[in-house]
Formats: sequence, C-alpha cells, structure tokens
Amino acid sequence: MKRIFIAVRIIPEQKLLEVFSSFKNILAKDSVKWTEISNIHLTLEFLGDTDDDKITVLSAMLKEKCSSFAYFSFNLKGSGIFKSIRDPRTIWMGVDLSERLQDLRKNIQTGLADAGFKTGDKPFSPHLTLGRIRYLRTPDSLMKVLEMYKDTFIQTVRVNEVILYQSILKPSGPLYIPLGIFPLTHPSLSTQFLQYKG
Repeated sequence: MKRIFIAVRIIPEQKLLEVFSSFKNILAKDSVKWTEISNIHLTLEFLGDTDDDKITVLSAMLKEKCSSFAYFSFNLKGSGIFKSIRDPRTIWMGVDLSERLQDLRKNIQTGLADAGFKTGDKPFSPHLTLGRIRYLRTPDSLMKVLEMYKDTFIQTVRVNEVILYQSILKPSGPLYIPLGIFPLTHPSLSTQFLQYKG
C-alpha cells in the first residue's frame, strides 16, 4: 500500500525563486511550513493509499495516455491563499488554466475511471503550494506580499512528462518518490502520427 499522486514536476526558474524567497522573508516572523523547492509540483490527481497491484495497472494506463499526448506549456502567474484572509491556511502560486492542461487532466481522469479508480469531483483548481500556515502573527505582511504578486507573471512551464509519485509523510516534511515517469509525445511526432492515421 502506497500513498500516491499524479503530478507535473516544476523546475523553478529565477523569477519563481525570487518570489518564493520574498514570501519567506516578508513572513519570517510567522509560523509557516514552507514547501521544499525540490518538492514543488502541480498535482493532477491525488489518489491516496493504493495497493501495489493497482499501481501496476495505473502505470500501464499512464504510459498509454501520456504517449499519445503532445508536449505543451502553461504559465505560472499570481499568488493567493486558501480559506480566507481572516483564517488563511495555504499560500499558493497561481496557474493559468490552459486548455491543454485541462485536456491532459481529463485524459488521465478518463483512464483512471476506466481502470476502476475513484477520482475527485471537485472542479480543477491548479496551483503550486508554497506553504501551509500554522500561525500568522503579521496578517498585514501577508496582505502586502499577496498584493505584490497578485498579477505577476512568474514563468512558463514546459510539460513533457507526467510523474507518478509516492508521498511518505515524515515529521520533517513529505518525501516524494517518483514511482514512474511517463513522457508525452514530441509535437512533431504527434503531428506525423495524426497525418499517418488520418
């Protein structure tokens, strides 16, 4: 049994690192559990505790779905919080919801349903979790930094693979272990395939 999720790995560029550092510096007096830079990702589907035999089925499905889906890009832009400014819980970085990103998730969800997995019924709200607030001593500082970056373009993310991760919860923070990496198709190869098939 493993705790698993499907995600796109984010490789931070300079602007993302600068914004992240700014959040941490401005909120230095607050109690926030910050995400490790190496753990930053965009979750496509969280599946939770899953038997090993079902993970084998899942891996085969992801290989099939991803190998027929072409590379694409999306933008990171803005920041915000989950719950409310009076009771903030999570600080996030925004994701421009591109049509291709939605299509990739729908493609994977279809595969999950066909393979007998249950998927969430909440609307897709893509984001990168920067930190989880334990206790906020300076709410004005949080408002300040959110205002600074609310509409800021941060970076373009090129998606050429999907990763199946195992999440191991530890007191020091979660450890994410890739169980499988599933490449998408190069756009030129995808076009050739469509022309050949069509």
